[in-house]
Amino acid sequence: MEQQPASGSSWTRTVTKARQWWTRTWSFATRRARSGASRVTSALVPAAVTALCAVLAYVFAELVLGHEDPLFAATAALIALGFNRDPKVRKVIEVAVGCTLGILIGDLMQAVLGQGYWQAVLVVYTSILVARFIDSGATFTLQMSLQSVLVVLLPAAEGGPFTRSQDAIVGGFIALLVTLLMPKNLRKEAATGLRDLYATLTGALRDCSEALRSHESRTAWMGLVACRGTQTAVENLRKDVKNARELATFSPTKRRARPELDETAHTVEMSDLAVRSMRVVARRVISVIDNGALDDEGTGLLADWFDEAADAVGILGRSLGEPAAAGRHKSLSVARGALGGAAARLDPAELGATTLHAEALVMLLRPMMVDLIEATGSSHDEAVGYLPRL
Repeated sequence: MEQQPASGSSWTRTVTKARQWWTRTWSFATRRARSGASRVTSALVPAAVTALCAVLAYVFAELVLGHEDPLFAATAALIALGFNRDPKVRKVIEVAVGCTLGILIGDLMQAVLGQGYWQAVLVVYTSILVARFIDSGATFTLQMSLQSVLVVLLPAAEGGPFTRSQDAIVGGFIALLVTLLMPKNLRKEAATGLRDLYATLTGALRDCSEALRSHESRTAWMGLVACRGTQTAVENLRKDVKNARELATFSPTKRRARPELDETAHTVEMSDLAVRSMRVVARRVISVIDNGALDDEGTGLLADWFDEAADAVGILGRSLGEPAAAGRHKSLSVARGALGGAAARLDPAELGATTLHAEALVMLLRPMMVDLIEATGSSHDEAVGYLPRL
């Protein structure tokens, strides 16, 4: 005779599942709330700037130009400025021109063809083709077509056929003016990116040291994988520096930052070369371990060197994150000394590299250290001068 399950056991399972469901739901809701609060906090300043920019464009078009209900001034300012913490000059110009051209095409075709559904289709079609001819960006095409169809479908402006085009010019100009004059630390994004990049490089050096000490090549593989994943970060760093230099070129209040940004651009390039070299070094460490190319003494010496280099690279990463130029240059001098001390030991004989594989590893470390020393602001000749003669 089959035994029926106890109702109490079934109730317990139901309560357990309900508790698990509630725990997961509460955890999800908490994460969403924290994420939303973080987004709101970071959006406080951009939201205020965007709102003021839109209203200022509307007020200028209405009070100064005498236009009635200049909605396109506000919309052009909003779209051109976008909702970014740090608007990019090229992006603002691109979107502003797209809005203005879209409205201009709509005004012209409305004046010639009139207003209606088939005219709207023709206007959007023409706007898309013109946008693709001028620029390959999808945003540019979208803004031109969007503004042109609104011009054709909305009632005609009372101030004349090109009133809305003037409004769009006002909105785009004010968005550009706000972008150029808005206070901003041009090195902030690049400094954060460099600090993260050097944290990865420091970790890879530590992994190589640990791999040598434990004779476990998989640890070096972890460092190699980490370095391989930095290429996107390096490309983002280049974009950040490019945007910052662009802003410093056009903004009258930020031109003093151009020499500092030039230094940062040089640092990014040298850092990229150093990370690329680190990938080769990590692969060589793996080969050295797998082939048993080092004796115990050489293994200890090279492991100690990797630790020393990791300490020096860590100093470099922290130095590049210094906000003040004076403090940064002072810290970079300290980092240069630490890197130079590590570079001065890169002699295969001194590090116990007696086999071909081991010597090749030491020789690969030399150009990497030169790149790192150059990243501190040294010239190439000065950086090479730290290496011992062979």
